[in-house]
Amino acid sequence: MTIAENITHLHQKLDPQGVKLVAVSKFHPVEKLAEAYAAGQRIFGESRVQELLAKRPLMPDDVQWHFIGHLQTNKVRQLVGNVSLIESIDSERLLDAIDAESQRKGIVTRILMQVHVAQEETKFGFSPEELLDYFRSRKFESLKATHICGLMGMATNTDDNDRIRQDFTTISRLYHEILNLCPDIRGFDTISMGMSDDHDLAIECGSNMVRIGTDIFGNREY
Repeated sequence: MTIAENITHLHQKLDPQGVKLVAVSKFHPVEKLAEAYAAGQRIFGESRVQELLAKRPLMPDDVQWHFIGHLQTNKVRQLVGNVSLIESIDSERLLDAIDAESQRKGIVTRILMQVHVAQEETKFGFSPEELLDYFRSRKFESLKATHICGLMGMATNTDDNDRIRQDFTTISRLYHEILNLCPDIRGFDTISMGMSDDHDLAIECGSNMVRIGTDIFGNREY
């Protein structure tokens, strides 16, 4: 199928369920992004700051750019102000750096807290307990220019569907625990989990934002 057909198929499936589609465009040329845009896609996910900044001026202004990769604090200044959502906040230090830079620029940056539940040590994120401690102590109240919109997480890279379901269920449960801890928190409404291979399972477990690359663009080009 073409990129346009893939986009149309995914929107027909996801839109009625209230699930947002992030087209993971990292490592794909801007021509492919333009095809997806022409088919109605508006949210694109990139994992490298330089690549996002290079593509951004080549795409229409109404594109919503999501940063989905590991963000180093020394890249915060370049990224803040150029994205609609940073999905991969994996430490308080990074969150504080984003808040300070957002304040300096006079803007509000929307972010997701990344939680680490997968078996791989190589993946980033807060542990479930660290995350609950953060909200239990209401540290988010000290943020001046950052809005926490929800959680992002990845399942273990495995063929074991039971393990994948367990990971997604843990992320979803954490999200609801945080809402119970902080019932007054506003705009905390996003659970971003699920990719090309496992998004159906993620949606079953409560995801309302999926990050899909291969099923749209095919294998990466560079």
